[in-house]
Amino acid sequence: MASTSLARRDHDTALAYVLWCGAFFGFAGLHRIYMGRVASGIIWLVTFGFCGVGQLIDLLMMPRMIEDSSHGAGW
Repeated sequence: MASTSLARRDHDTALAYVLWCGAFFGFAGLHRIYMGRVASGIIWLVTFGFCGVGQLIDLLMMPRMIEDSSHGAGW
């Protein structure tokens, strides 16, 4: 059994994309909250992902965001 660190948490890529799709139902930013970026996730919720532009950028940046959050790095 592999030991895990509290600072490192592997994030599921498919779940992150499903949460990103929450924007279609009015819940933009759920993927950011899932990856530990709570402040920016709340901003995304309030501004609908900066009127959708931020959501589209996040779609392209998602692999890097998942990698960063899995290694404990983030914004």
